[in-house]
Amino acid sequence: MRKTHSFKPTFATLGMALLAGAMTSTTALAAANGGNGYIDLVEDVSPAVVFVEVTAKAQQADAGKAPMTDPRFEEFMKRFGGENMPQRRSAPRQGVGSGFIISRDGYIVTNHHVIDGAETVTIKMADGAEFDATIVGSDPLTDVALLDIEGEGFPTVSFGSSDALRVGEEVIAVGSPFGLGGTVTSGIISAKSRNINSGPFDDFIQTDAAINRGNSGGPLFNMDGEVVGVNTAIYSPDGGSVGIGFSVPSDLVTGIVADLRDDGQIERSWLGVQIKPVTKDVAHVLGLKADQGVMIEDVVADSPADSAGLQSGDVILRFGGKEIADVRDLTRGVAGEAVGTVAEVAVFRGGKEVTFDVTLAARGEQEA
Repeated sequence: MRKTHSFKPTFATLGMALLAGAMTSTTALAAANGGNGYIDLVEDVSPAVVFVEVTAKAQQADAGKAPMTDPRFEEFMKRFGGENMPQRRSAPRQGVGSGFIISRDGYIVTNHHVIDGAETVTIKMADGAEFDATIVGSDPLTDVALLDIEGEGFPTVSFGSSDALRVGEEVIAVGSPFGLGGTVTSGIISAKSRNINSGPFDDFIQTDAAINRGNSGGPLFNMDGEVVGVNTAIYSPDGGSVGIGFSVPSDLVTGIVADLRDDGQIERSWLGVQIKPVTKDVAHVLGLKADQGVMIEDVVADSPADSAGLQSGDVILRFGGKEIADVRDLTRGVAGEAVGTVAEVAVFRGGKEVTFDVTLAARGEQEA
């Protein structure tokens, strides 16, 4: 995790003002909920939030070499993994996380990094019941995974729209930080569409609701009790919450979950280009608006882009009718289209705008 610094107010008046603001917010919330604050909301959603316990068989160290830390679980630790994970490969690895049930027949959403490399996955319910879970599928690029447990009639929660969220809106997180199941924390939406350089589809919700190790994979709820995010990462110097947490937005999660539920696989489209941002200097030379479009550095031979006639040096302005402002816009836009879709791509070439029809292919390990 990246290191940061803590800042403390130096004037007592500032502290009093913050306290007064918090009291006003709490009073308003209590009034809006019949004087119960978060009580009714928490009682409604908590039964569907689960504790995820993972065990993976460790590999033996190479002969003649000292045992090493398993890199998978270094990442697990970095992004909320079990706080008591052993450091040698000679013993099984264990980790903990959170999840939530989305169907009466036992489908559970969590993070990919929670179950990555798992040999066994155990689900512990709020009422103490335990179930063995199977991994239906997972997507490392968005850090979303889908599990399944046997049974019927499980308590569930439903997804809301993350796109409808507003900065400053109140939210609560429920999960199992440090293995303490059923822990509830509250806060607000601090920012939207955050890029934390964890992958090509970064579009995180930032919240100051306390999120710690073990919250990973747990839900972030709006005040209607709808899941608007899946808690997945924190920004912290020591692994504890400093009020900067990140959640995968529900509007992205729902599509991934539907795809995984269908066949356990994620199929994304591929354009076949290597791209880079358009700098202000380049924009000035080409006669473009600053921060408009992305430039094609290279076109993969025999790719959809190559077949359609796109070239190195083209600046992609629009894809599928949507404006492209940065690299993420194009990456998400292409991945969001079905394989075989014919997409109109508008590029700036030779001082004018030119359009091409590109038939998208299935994405493998390529980046765009």
